Amino acid sequence: MDLDPAAFDALVDRALDELPEALSALVRNVVVLVEPEAPPDDPDLLGLYDGVALTERPANHSGMLPDRILLFRGPLLDMADTPEELEEEVRITVVHEVAHHFGLDDDRLHELGWG
Repeated sequence: MDLDPAAFDALVDRALDELPEALSALVRNVVVLVEPEAPPDDPDLLGLYDGVALTERPANHSGMLPDRILLFRGPLLDMADTPEELEEEVRITVVHEVAHHFGLDDDRLHELGWG
């Protein structure tokens, strides 16, 4: 599937807007970035949370650079055959990475049906 970067960014924005308000209100100091491709050592990676989960932060965790959620456009586009599939995969990936921000690991996400 092919989609220009601006249209892909709009899908990401929509996925972020669709997060439940109670959840999104708790996401602070996190930047969401779209990268064209995943790292060479994991070319099929769809997204990555780069930071310290809220459950692992010390009480004096301040003055730090923002955590990052990276979404990898190439692998996400490769996973989808239709625009609807792409939108769903972007939504799932955004939720998955936000969950990591809250300290949920991959095992727990699988139990919840998000992994």
